[in-house]
Amino acid sequence: MTASKILLLIIDGVGDRPCACFGGKTPLQAASIPNLDRLAADGICGIMDPVAPGIRAGSDTAHLSLLGYEPQKYYTGRGPLEAAGVGIAMKPGMIGFRANYSTVDDDGLVIDRRAGRIEDTTEISRAVKEGVDLSKYGVTIEFEPGTGHRAALALKGDGLSAAVSTNDPKKTGVAPLVIVPEDDTPEAKRTAEICNEFSRQAYEILKNHPVNLARKAEGKNPANVVLIRGAGEMGVYETFEEKHELSGSVVASAALIAGIGSSVGLERIPVLPSTPLDEQVQLVLKQFETKDFVLFNIKNADEYGHDGKAEEKKAFLEKIDAAILPFLERTDIMIAVCGDHSTPCSVKDHSADPVPLIIRGDGCRVDNVSAYDEISCAAGAMCRISGAYLMPVLLDLIDKTHKYGA
Repeated sequence: MTASKILLLIIDGVGDRPCACFGGKTPLQAASIPNLDRLAADGICGIMDPVAPGIRAGSDTAHLSLLGYEPQKYYTGRGPLEAAGVGIAMKPGMIGFRANYSTVDDDGLVIDRRAGRIEDTTEISRAVKEGVDLSKYGVTIEFEPGTGHRAALALKGDGLSAAVSTNDPKKTGVAPLVIVPEDDTPEAKRTAEICNEFSRQAYEILKNHPVNLARKAEGKNPANVVLIRGAGEMGVYETFEEKHELSGSVVASAALIAGIGSSVGLERIPVLPSTPLDEQVQLVLKQFETKDFVLFNIKNADEYGHDGKAEEKKAFLEKIDAAILPFLERTDIMIAVCGDHSTPCSVKDHSADPVPLIIRGDGCRVDNVSAYDEISCAAGAMCRISGAYLMPVLLDLIDKTHKYGA
């Protein structure tokens, strides 16, 4: 046995359904992906339900499942994981939110939910973080920018609840919503009041901020309101090393995935969406000098699925295939390739279709599959498994499991 380390390569949203533009093939079936096909030919294949059959998994619940953390037990909402992903040190009990910078007009109506796709919010985020004062509630905030118009908010203090609604109307031409409690507890009522006060103060800070005045002068939409959603209370996670007896890192440009990794104790290796794939691959290989496990998430195929762009999804899968060639040369790594969910171009959202899975490394029972796609992998010897079983299988293949029973 030569493989002693694990690479979990997750091609976000990889699975799809037949596309008319490919004569009824999926983007994976239509793509030229010789390196992924070689991994399939050298390994054992199957299909996998990231959470369970028939469940349309989110990226958050799917990644928790694939890392061995049952989402039914550990998942408390997306907000705290997003917050962790932008660098906020989330502690149990803190309330986290996803946030978007958006634009409201002089009448207070949302006219652009992405604030003109603003690229850099570092300065205005600092102004919000330093300027919002919730001390009368005994609450402090953490607020950090993400990529583009995205950001994350965390509340820290006593008597808080994640049972609050969003102020995001999810459409334009209407005012931001008033945040309301979603249960009858005093904590939820208090937290809703705090969130509305945060929103009010943030608007007052942003509406005349020099960055936004300059944007208006240039004919651009100002980022003058913060819309928050996805409230969740930060949970308690057994660290990945305690759970699996492996040290590890996460390489992911998506804040959510980086946040999931760091929340379970994986070292976060910063990458940007603009970081070339071949550079990301080298970062992954660098981690194996000191780590036993790397979670490597590649995002854009999912976005093309959401946009219904089958041709672009196919082309990006081919880019991934070219970039991963250095992985094929490593014999000391057990490589698993899969998706966190399917994102069919015809649906433009996640679906419950299982994702194709490859496991390649010394000790695998090599089957007869020679192509990486949804149909070919379904004929593989791994058959159909649920995501919760992936880590146990990988750990067994590198001789890291303990006997169950005598």
